Amino acid sequence: MFIARLTIAVCVTILWTVVASSAFALSLDEAKASGLVGEKATGYLGAVTPANAEAQALIEDVNRKRRQAYEDIAKRNGTSVQSVETLAGEKAVQNTKPGNFVQGPGGWIKK
Repeated sequence: MFIARLTIAVCVTILWTVVASSAFALSLDEAKASGLVGEKATGYLGAVTPANAEAQALIEDVNRKRRQAYEDIAKRNGTSVQSVETLAGEKAVQNTKPGNFVQGPGGWIKK
């Protein structure tokens, strides 16, 4: 179990590096720093400011890539996609920079 969690954690770290280099005009780091998007405990991004179409397109692209990566990781480790999403969400929230948003039980909060 420990090896599987370690493997998942390493894969999730690699995933963030790949996803952060998206080809959108608005980068993921810029969108987070601007308060347009934030990390959710589900392992996916969410729109803090839903009216921004460019941020929404970025969210959809990143979340599609994350979902594919989570499915691959789950398959390799013989675990559920949901468990990978949960672990990835925990890591994403923990690794969110101060001043960026995370979704809490009551909505979006600045970390």
